Amino acid sequence: MSERTWLITGASRGLGRALAEAVLSSGDRVVATARDAGTLDDLAGKYPDTLLARDLDVTDRDRVLAVVNAVAAETDRIDVLVANAGYGLAGGVEEVSEAEARAQVEVNLFGALWSMQAVLPTMRAQQRGHILPISSIGGVGAFPNTGLYHATKWGLEGMAESLAQEVAPFGIKVTIVEPGPFRTDWNGGSMVRATPMHAYDDVLGPRRAAMDGSQAFTQPGDPRRAGEAMIRVVDADDPPRRLLLGAMAADLAPKLWQQRIDEAGAWRDLAVGADFPPDER
Repeated sequence: MSERTWLITGASRGLGRALAEAVLSSGDRVVATARDAGTLDDLAGKYPDTLLARDLDVTDRDRVLAVVNAVAAETDRIDVLVANAGYGLAGGVEEVSEAEARAQVEVNLFGALWSMQAVLPTMRAQQRGHILPISSIGGVGAFPNTGLYHATKWGLEGMAESLAQEVAPFGIKVTIVEPGPFRTDWNGGSMVRATPMHAYDDVLGPRRAAMDGSQAFTQPGDPRRAGEAMIRVVDADDPPRRLLLGAMAADLAPKLWQQRIDEAGAWRDLAVGADFPPDER
């Protein structure tokens, strides 16, 4: 029997696929989900005893609960959840349609929520577990032309922060994973692009050009090494609340945090002045 059972959503490609391969090669068991589990047939052939592939649309809460409950009954445990299913939406805030915005939130935010809710009864009963919501450097800072994507990742990070405090008494750990640019098709075939508005051509033109998919597989991040890093975090006795992945993320995040600290300090007097004076409390 494998040492641990990992449940990885969105495992058909990208970081999810790389992590599944790394975990399987380490000897652990993987329950890999994808909208089309047939995309995992090659892995199933290579690891017939330790890979369970399941069709799953993470926006279908009932289906998520049913699949996870069945997996928990079959494997008798779920040690790690990697809530990875998601995609990018390119477009200015004014450009995205209602349907595009709702679909982005349904997959990236609600899909993670349903996945976490589904595994928690098993993890609470075990009195152990580790949840890795896959966020992004885009959950730390924001850039033009991806506002709705950022909204989902900032929402995911806030939800995961609360979750970490709620489940710690049950022996469950939470690590928010914040990758920078990795060599996947996030900026390629999996990216949804809103219809551009000409009013934003000058403002968003360079960003649109940089996100046209032509650089989808030239990014500096190595998905295999990212998978190995996540395994090391799960192995750790005292894992971090957040894990930045890639040099771009590791270098940019501290700069963004410092900018906020500096700005908060510059405007502190105005902030404090919004309270009742001490003699009026």
